[in-house]
Parts: sequence; structure tokens; C-alpha cells
Amino acid sequence: MSSEPGLRERKKQRTRQTISDLASELFLRRGFDNVTVAEVAEAAGVSAKTVFNYFPRKEDLFLDRFPEAAELVTRAVRERPEGEEPLTALRRLHQELLRAGHPFGTFTDGQRFFWRVVIDSPSLRARARERVEELEELLGSLLAEAAGAPPDDPWSRVTAAMIISAYRTAYVTTVERIFAGEPVPKAARDHSALLERAFDRLERALARP
Repeated sequence: MSSEPGLRERKKQRTRQTISDLASELFLRRGFDNVTVAEVAEAAGVSAKTVFNYFPRKEDLFLDRFPEAAELVTRAVRERPEGEEPLTALRRLHQELLRAGHPFGTFTDGQRFFWRVVIDSPSLRARARERVEELEELLGSLLAEAAGAPPDDPWSRVTAAMIISAYRTAYVTTVERIFAGEPVPKAARDHSALLERAFDRLERALARP
């Protein structure tokens, strides 16, 4: 059977992307707190109810790629080759995203404006923290599943916290350097090197006895 989405699903994906793109444009131009959901709906030619059908909270309009992150992490862990450790699969995912120039794998000039909007909005910062916690919880359950352990397995949760913390710390460090005036290309290279060192240390720390 084909895994390609059907016409209805593709239409829903296009609608979601259109709403998100227009919302981001408004947020970048006017600031997140100065734009209402009603204005986003009007710009997209839909109702406010339709907007909330796709994005439960206003903050999710701007932080719209977290579901993609969850999907990428899930596939990396579940579809890894037999016998491969989940951490190795996650490291390979980072390297693939880096080669593809994906926003999850590297930095571009455009991300400077994205993170400025986030930093300037307390509600966006709070929602970003919640999303990271959700991703950590998901990874913990995936690691438990991979180990054949219960979903709330403590060691899987500790491992997930270590991995997410390493990635978050590297990301925040790079964002701070960019805002301090460091050229984006250099910061992006150093970001990749920092994550590689983090994976090295995680592999040693999490190695099976």
C-alpha cells in the first residue's frame, strides 16, 4: 500500500502551512503579542475556529515545527537498523539534517529573526519550554519501548533528559552567540562541532556496562 497522503490530507497540509506562513509573516513584522488570531484568520481567508482546529494555541502558530521534530525523532528511533542503539540513530538524524540544511540541523540568517520574536514574547518562551518537555517525554517513551521496558521506565526518562538537555544547551548557546554579533556561518559550524562532542560524551556516559 502507498504511504503517500491522499487528496484530502494534502489539502489539509496545505491549509495548515498557509495559515502558519501568514501568521509567521505577521508576527515577524509586527511582533507576536501585537497580532491576534482573528487577524491571522482574516489574512488566511479562514475562520478563527479553523485556525484553532490546526493550532490549539496561538503560540503553536509560530512554533509550528515541533510536531515535525517529534515525527523525526520517532522515526529515527523506531526505524533504526536492528542492533543499533537509539542514540546512534539520533546522531545520524542530526547529521542528515545538517547535510540537508534543515533548521533543526543548522542555523541561517532567517533564524535570527525567528528567535528574536520568541525572546521578545514571554508566552512564546513559555510555550517553547513546554514543547521541549513534551519532546523529552516522547523520547523517554521511545527509549523505553526500544529497551522493552515500561513506558515510565526511570532510566529511559533519565536518558531522554540527558539527550534533550545536551541538544537544548547547544542550541541556546549558539543562539546567544549569534545575538552577540557572531557571524551566523561560523556559529553554525561551531554548533555542529559542539553537538558532535556532546554525542561523544553521551555515548560514553550511556554505554552499556
